[in-house]
Amino acid sequence: MVISALDNVEVRDDGFKYALSDISAGSFVIKYGMPIGRASESIRAGSLVHTHNLVSSLSGRIDYVYEPDFVPTKVRCSVQVNGFRRSDGTVGIRNDIWVIPTVACVNSLASRLAEYAGGFALLHPYGCSQLGADHESTVSVLSALAVHPNAGGVLIVGLGCENNTIDGMKERIGVGGRNIRFLSAQDVSDEYKSGCALIDELIANRVTEREPVPVSELNIGLKCGGSDAFSGITANPLTGRFADWMTSQGGAVVLTEVPEMFGAESILLRRCKDKDTFKKCAEMINQFKDYYISHGLPVSENPSPGNKAGGITTLEEKSLGCVQKGGAAPVSDVLPYAARVQRRGLSLLSAPGNDPVSCTALAAAGCHMILFTTGRGTPFGTVVPTVKISSNSALARKKNAWIDWDAEADQDAEALAEFVVSVANGTPVKNEINKCREIALFKNGVTL
Repeated sequence: MVISALDNVEVRDDGFKYALSDISAGSFVIKYGMPIGRASESIRAGSLVHTHNLVSSLSGRIDYVYEPDFVPTKVRCSVQVNGFRRSDGTVGIRNDIWVIPTVACVNSLASRLAEYAGGFALLHPYGCSQLGADHESTVSVLSALAVHPNAGGVLIVGLGCENNTIDGMKERIGVGGRNIRFLSAQDVSDEYKSGCALIDELIANRVTEREPVPVSELNIGLKCGGSDAFSGITANPLTGRFADWMTSQGGAVVLTEVPEMFGAESILLRRCKDKDTFKKCAEMINQFKDYYISHGLPVSENPSPGNKAGGITTLEEKSLGCVQKGGAAPVSDVLPYAARVQRRGLSLLSAPGNDPVSCTALAAAGCHMILFTTGRGTPFGTVVPTVKISSNSALARKKNAWIDWDAEADQDAEALAEFVVSVANGTPVKNEINKCREIALFKNGVTL
């Protein structure tokens, strides 16, 4: 399969690349119509092109130039879903009880209380012994999750002596009538009994009826994990066409995994709606490159072993497949880590490629669900519905208990949109059925 007329490699049924013509040492290897690295040795026509003869060309900071090239989205919102209208005006598509520990010391208590509630606990290892940006990130993410509209009620459980205090969470959240309760374990004689009483209050005060709302009020996260050579041919382009449908409805889609934009960032930079957005996007890319370099690591330290086993060789190749999830819409905003969606259309969110960390960041940004494309498969799911879209039918058949949509068998974006609407209306996806609900927080600094 030749993806672009400019390509000098083709993808065969085994998922690997083969040279269409002789490629001299040092020359660019072209896939998706763009360079995915340089030949490290001469490659003869028909030969396998992979890690033994193809290397990344990525480097550090780049002084990008704004060269806009995009078509504005025409909005025609006509589709409705049935959601739960919250007291702050936001809409949720689930009505779960969430128990959020402020600190890891009360994780076990949070789990017991979540079991009592029939909900789930957002367990994590932090909340204390952190300084500076790490502490700020932990508080910001947990506070954002506490007001996520998918939660019908939230119990925030603290220990009482941690850095991430309940008072600090209250100030950050600005409760404003939301169905939230707080428990400090050191302040009561029986923390479990006290917690159960608070959960009873949450359940009694929870909204119980769905009402029709426009799909434009939804935020959809876009993520890939365990990609293979077909991810950029089937699953990611399908997700991109859905993203275009969603933005045409006036909704919001959020693309993250900044390191998996390296080598494909020019596509996104050209689509930034204005120069200010372009500057934020360029700085987000360069800051993540600086993050790698400051730790003495090359910016090309990707793909994973699983990616390589699936036919992906360089980060450029992975990125060119990855960014297709964002479709063709203009970039309307660029969000820092732990920030919430501010604008409709396509937003870029600063977060790493790690599946739990980036999916948690998407949930904290206010995404109601995540479309998660995969060529290798994973049971992972975060606190919001995590729709697994397989790049190949073999995976969908083998891991039917994980996969929600087979992109090789069904490339119909309107059908996928109908499925997304059904999920918004309450249809459970595999991560929910399997009770795979996890969060992970981004850490970069000192632990005391």
